[in-house]
Amino acid sequence: MDPALRARVHAADRAHLWHPYTPMDEWRAGAPPPIVVAARGPRFQLDDGRWLLDGNSSWWVSALGHNHPRIVRALTEQAQRMCHVALAGITHPEAALLAEELAAVAPPGLDQVFFTDDGSTAIEAAVKMAVQYFVQAPASAKAGAKKRRFVSLDGAFHGETVGATSLGGVEVFRRPFAGVVFECVHVPSPASPSASCGPAWAEAFDAIADLVEREHDTIAGVVLEPIVQGVAGMRVYPPAYLRAVRDLCTKHDVLLILDEVFTGYGRLGPMWASQLAEIEPDVFCLAKGFTGGVLPMAATLATRKVQSAFDGGRARAFLYGHSFCGNPLGAAVAREVLAIYREEQVLAGIPERHARIAAAFAALARDPVASRIVRDVRAIGAIGAAELRDDASHGYVARVGWRVYEEALARGAYLRPLGDVVYVTPPLNIPLDELDRLLAIVQESVRAVAAGA
Repeated sequence: MDPALRARVHAADRAHLWHPYTPMDEWRAGAPPPIVVAARGPRFQLDDGRWLLDGNSSWWVSALGHNHPRIVRALTEQAQRMCHVALAGITHPEAALLAEELAAVAPPGLDQVFFTDDGSTAIEAAVKMAVQYFVQAPASAKAGAKKRRFVSLDGAFHGETVGATSLGGVEVFRRPFAGVVFECVHVPSPASPSASCGPAWAEAFDAIADLVEREHDTIAGVVLEPIVQGVAGMRVYPPAYLRAVRDLCTKHDVLLILDEVFTGYGRLGPMWASQLAEIEPDVFCLAKGFTGGVLPMAATLATRKVQSAFDGGRARAFLYGHSFCGNPLGAAVAREVLAIYREEQVLAGIPERHARIAAAFAALARDPVASRIVRDVRAIGAIGAAELRDDASHGYVARVGWRVYEEALARGAYLRPLGDVVYVTPPLNIPLDELDRLLAIVQESVRAVAAGA
């Protein structure tokens, strides 16, 4: 990069750009940040010419790597035909055919597709659907008007809008907005630090069962991240818990809303995490891998039973939508993503990648140096995580993960931690030699921090 342009970018960044999840006073006082100038496959390129392995698929969205040529081609071809038209009173092939294709691959019964912009808005739509459903559902009558509360897990993360924040169980994210979020009851999480969870999940289920059985007449929905709580630190819980909650919701006329924003599109192995529990939710939220990291777009799927409560005239309709709802560019790209999964057999390659990830993190826990700071490791699907010890702090604000981040950056990998949890969520189609290099960098970086601890 031209030195004058580099200086201008750094100056503009410091003066005007407000970064997400960033203490800006520390950011401005720190060293000039790396500048990304290109991205391809599992790597992105910095202005100094170095290529970094993207260890978290750029916040979990680039599930097929950066700039997959088929996705770029689909985007380009669609842009030449039509970039955007509204989805109100008219339709277009891209949105209609994407809805059909999503319904075909979604868990059975989820064939009503509502498009939104991202994971947060997919959750927001689900929450509004649930409340309005019970107000209007024929069987609910007067009782349905009381069903306005939600239940989620301690440590849950469902997005950034006010409704999604209301569901969140990570206190550091929720606390500043305590006066404006709606009521959500947070129950103990069944997730264990280890992927090999024991029967302790039954105690967590007893807590949610007791709540729902006592107060179901005021509860509209239970909202869960199926099997893995991502932002909580890649915490894993058994499919049996999910099956038990499905039965509980059915028994007490409560909607089960699954947030597959992170866990969907093969991250845990099957296309949907709910497949591991062999259950179908009432409402289903998708984003992240939805467009292969190319455009912001998402979807909320519901059963026809849920959608039918909105029939009967404009006053009963779901009066909600975004300007770019079902936009042709995003829909064309999302259709190509589904085609790539089918034709390039993306899911078939996950078991081998899982085996390498699991072995690398297990070895990290046994390593005589690294184990000084490794508290626990876990792996499921194309996820590997190491929870580290930090004497100064714990959780999302811990610093030890950031020391590993700096070591990895110097070695050629981008590993943004979740506080004291260092993890990988690489592209699902990452070449095996590139995956091995990424895992080696994780091991080297943790060892370097442990040696200096």
